[in-house]
Amino acid sequence: MFKNKTLLITGGTGSFGNAVLNRFLDTDIGEIRILSRDEKKQDDMRHEYQLRDPEHAEKIKFYIGDVRDAGSIRGAFRGVDYVFHAAALKQVPSCEFYPMEAVKTNVQGSNNVIDACVEAGVKRAVFLSTDKAAYPINAMGMSKALMEKNVIARSRQMLSGDPVLCLTRYGNVMASRGSVIPLFCEQIADGKQLTITNPEMTRFMMTLNDAVDLVLYAFEHGEQGDLFVQKAPAATIETLAKAVLELKGSGVGYTCIGTRHGEKLYETLVTAEEMLRAEDVGEFYRVHADNRDLNYDNYFSRGNEALNTVESYTSHNTERLDVDGMKRLLLKLKLFGGKY
Repeated sequence: MFKNKTLLITGGTGSFGNAVLNRFLDTDIGEIRILSRDEKKQDDMRHEYQLRDPEHAEKIKFYIGDVRDAGSIRGAFRGVDYVFHAAALKQVPSCEFYPMEAVKTNVQGSNNVIDACVEAGVKRAVFLSTDKAAYPINAMGMSKALMEKNVIARSRQMLSGDPVLCLTRYGNVMASRGSVIPLFCEQIADGKQLTITNPEMTRFMMTLNDAVDLVLYAFEHGEQGDLFVQKAPAATIETLAKAVLELKGSGVGYTCIGTRHGEKLYETLVTAEEMLRAEDVGEFYRVHADNRDLNYDNYFSRGNEALNTVESYTSHNTERLDVDGMKRLLLKLKLFGGKY
């Protein structure tokens, strides 16, 4: 479906954008546009791919713009067939201290992307979300939850010929920029103990390649307002720390520093309410949009007893990795000699 097509990635200089380039650059895709506001990262990416893959690097086009500013991004969407919307403020602590900045980027910015898609006649757009948007307790998760709600609301308004808008939600992407695994590796290199929050805290574990697989599945199968979630194993933070220490052959050990600003004991990928609408499609859950109308009388006279028994899909009740299982997963990462 991507043959001779033009794909635009917002926030494309990040970890996800690089993973997409690695997957697509030597295929028959026509053009990949990288839209972001950081000229330094764009220049670094341009030179990296010119050196790494000069035969295909001309397919990459760079656009400076900020999703917060609708006018600055409009031109980048002209002639685009498909969009991956990855631009976001993602760091939990920074969003806690600057929640309105998270709203401007994650909520208003994503709405500007929808407007640009409609205006330019884009065929499909996938919006990337996070497990922190399910039962959110921090500003980052709340802003992403609002982004999801708005994408679904806007999808209800789309007419024939308008873009198909759908969502993906995924958990911890291992070794992505700003995540804990690179921090652990830096601490080991400096001879410092690893800092872990709560040893019983669990997180879903995915590679960047898994994240790209999820988005591509959503692209191929998504209908208006669909949310796609990839089933993933989880591990405790203590298990992750032990696995990293063993693979690095380090004896620095670890110390507990306590739960940080806005963190949960475990993450939820699919809420109990969403599980009622979820379709199990093998490696993924497909959550169809809640398309109830504004007839509030129905909410007073009819409920759903199934909600009393259905369980959320969380990092506490999914497959739990032990240290050896965590090590096998880590060995897929470039940090440990793997591919991703």
